[in-house]
Amino acid sequence: MRASLVLFGLPMLAVSLQAQKLDECRQLRHRGRLPEARHCFLTLTAASDAYLRAEGFWGIGRFEDANREFRAAVAAKPGNPDSRVRWGRLFLERFQPQDAAKLFEEALEIRKGHPGAVLGLALAAAESFSSKAVELAEQALKLDPKLVEAQELLARLALEESDTARAVVEADKALAIDVESLDAMAVRATIDWSADKPTTSWIGRILKINPVYGEAYATAGRFFVLNRRYEEGIRFYRRAIELNPELWQARSELGVNLMRMAEETEARKHLELCYENGFRSPATVNTLRLIDSYRNFVTFKTISTLLRLDKKESELLRIYMEPELQRAIAQYEKKYKFRLERPVQVEVYPNHEDFAVRTMGMPGLGALGVTFGYVVAMDSPSGRKPGSFHWASTLWHELSHVFVLSATKHRVPRWFTEGVAVYEETAASSDWGDRLDPLVIQAIKGNKLLPVRELDRGFVRPSYPAQVTVSYFQAGKICEYVVSRWGYSKLLDMMHGFAETKATPQVIEEQLGIKPEDLDKDFLTWLEKNTQATVKGFDDWRKRLKGIAEVARANQHEKVISEGLAIRDIYPDYVEAGSVYEFLAGAYLARDNKAAAVAELERYSRVGGRDPLLLKRLAGLQEEAGRKKDAAATLNRLNYIYPVADEELHRKLGDLLLAENEVDGAIREYRAVIESRPLDLAASHFNLARAYRTARRTEQARDQLLLALEAAPGYRPAQRMLLELSQ
Repeated sequence: MRASLVLFGLPMLAVSLQAQKLDECRQLRHRGRLPEARHCFLTLTAASDAYLRAEGFWGIGRFEDANREFRAAVAAKPGNPDSRVRWGRLFLERFQPQDAAKLFEEALEIRKGHPGAVLGLALAAAESFSSKAVELAEQALKLDPKLVEAQELLARLALEESDTARAVVEADKALAIDVESLDAMAVRATIDWSADKPTTSWIGRILKINPVYGEAYATAGRFFVLNRRYEEGIRFYRRAIELNPELWQARSELGVNLMRMAEETEARKHLELCYENGFRSPATVNTLRLIDSYRNFVTFKTISTLLRLDKKESELLRIYMEPELQRAIAQYEKKYKFRLERPVQVEVYPNHEDFAVRTMGMPGLGALGVTFGYVVAMDSPSGRKPGSFHWASTLWHELSHVFVLSATKHRVPRWFTEGVAVYEETAASSDWGDRLDPLVIQAIKGNKLLPVRELDRGFVRPSYPAQVTVSYFQAGKICEYVVSRWGYSKLLDMMHGFAETKATPQVIEEQLGIKPEDLDKDFLTWLEKNTQATVKGFDDWRKRLKGIAEVARANQHEKVISEGLAIRDIYPDYVEAGSVYEFLAGAYLARDNKAAAVAELERYSRVGGRDPLLLKRLAGLQEEAGRKKDAAATLNRLNYIYPVADEELHRKLGDLLLAENEVDGAIREYRAVIESRPLDLAASHFNLARAYRTARRTEQARDQLLLALEAAPGYRPAQRMLLELSQ
């Protein structure tokens, strides 16, 4: 009897000993004894228990085998939530957050309040910059106050939000749970480095425990990149892989950020090394594909700019973008009293997915453009729905970032640099920039605007879907308020204050002479005064706009006009599809009141309406009324919105400008006609020749006439002009 009991207990004893072995393996890894840890994990791959085999395979980097064994472990013990949690962590590490979250949820169904499962959900939420991450990490700690990993996560999340005081508190709590919490020490070290301290005792403490813990430097790299201090972030990632060359996540981040800084050759080297070693994260794979796609691009260089454009649209877009880029740089040099140290590189992507690769892993970025130091990436007008994108406004926004970040050595809070850039859009032209939109109106009504000292959080970890959009608006309006009350020079004073690594409250008190809380109060009073009519009347406006749409479909033009005039000025900023301006213009045209239709469409244009069809209609009506200069201005505005291959637009604008003796503009437009692949190539070259001749650029006129005759040898107008030039 006793012998049978002993025999029965042997398998359980073996599993228990193997579980102890797992703890030993993890401790070896914690101490940085990586070869020994690998050997330890290797022995676990022969364990009798599927869960332990899974941990063993995971520990030596055989992820598919680990996945198979976790599946077997769950099948063998379906009522055990721990295997699901660890399996979910494997998925999370291997770039499958949705599958991971599903396993964490299954574990919680088996055991409600499982701390590890809640922590897993918190980690998944943190990857997507969700505000849920903080809530879930705190919940995990309530379930298990000794769960040091949850406490470390809270410290990292506070650091990402630039709340260093809270990050210190959370990191110290983690160290109170585990005096050897390496990630908590990494947070403390990063805080010292971010304050420009040349040395920090925390890194010494980390390396004493684990001499190859490159993850500490990777933590710093991530923080600096999130705060747009890319060059410093790259240096930290380099140090991370110097300590441990197999930190593939850090190496991938190094490659991605080298790519962002236009160091494409070295970026490819690191990313390909990651790929070859099985680290194929979305950022790694997509960035390699993006680098490959650059064979389809061409770069135009000037002294101050590098403009990278897709070959299919390069010649056309260059006509407009290159001079606008140079104009913006010249104007910002005067406004910011700062000269850039090197040329700005602007990359323009006709495929929005290529542009999206540039922003992967970055919080709070707009969907149109992004700035990495001296490199700007943005959508091409051709990659967006006509009228949904104002490329010039986006370009000026991003170039503002180039100047502000460079002038402050990237030591500026996100809310300020975004706010200044939003302000500069409308400062460049009153019809540029975004309008007061319904999402912002709802936020104002719901008192969802953040205090200025917390405004960065709205960009980094939004608590509701529209908060990033709302934060852009709020930051821009705060800068507008500062200018209206203290003058533009105060924005520059604040910028220089931030350059000294001072926090938002200190800069506000020193430069504006007011406490942040009082600034919030005064700003909200100012904002309410400027938006109250729209905010108060929004619900009624929306209801009545639906009624206008209904009577417009019924061709009841009198009702459209009377109701449209009644509500138009409640919400004058609304210029999206189905605006009051559009309905009124249509009704007036139906009644043959062209003057009134023009007036409505001009209001639409001044406020910032961007629909190419409506603007072309306006230009046609203006030309018909003999207002050719105004018609040209309207069509020229379209070039800042959608300067794609529109032969009719460019030819018409060229004719109008030439008639007004604006020869340089006419030359530009006739060149654009040719780059639009016109049906009548001979006439297009002839028109450009006419403009060159008017400008007394005879040789260029002759060249265009020869091209016209090459396209159509019998083209008489070209023959006559060529003869005249010869005489």
